[in-house]
Amino acid sequence: MGCGRADNNVGGQSTNGCVCEVVRAILEIQNAAVQDECSTCTTNCFLEPLGGIVNPARSSADTRVFTLLNKDGSPFFATFSSTSDEPPCVSIYFRVEDIFDGCCATLRVLVPEDDNGRTVDLLNNDGTAISFRDVCRVTRFVASDSCVTVNLDCFCAVQCIDDVDLGICN
Repeated sequence: MGCGRADNNVGGQSTNGCVCEVVRAILEIQNAAVQDECSTCTTNCFLEPLGGIVNPARSSADTRVFTLLNKDGSPFFATFSSTSDEPPCVSIYFRVEDIFDGCCATLRVLVPEDDNGRTVDLLNNDGTAISFRDVCRVTRFVASDSCVTVNLDCFCAVQCIDDVDLGICN
């Protein structure tokens, strides 16, 4: 059952949910070098070219950073390993690496950083939920070595955040 739809079966054919289609589009945009006009919705996930979310003239972006919402409305998060002696941290920010088997995806976990390049701890003081106040401190992203495989049909929303250059080799 998809978000807001009674059935993912239309006219006898199975259809993918909108989150799946958006993430598939993000992957295609990341993999293509195309030119397009500016959009009035500057965080539209379908906006091309890559780099167009913040600055359509930016040509060095290789990643469209996005977040996912679980069906209960909470942010989806995954852990990443720190390169220092710190314990693993959580992030709500991702880069799509691959889509396979219809609507499964491999997502790279992105490290959220502040203006000074320090990792932002997104968990609340209890460590039980995402702190939305700390989400507001995130201004930069770094690729981690951590990936997660997900079924995109398990989410009800996707929000594109930024186009950035993470130095990802294709």
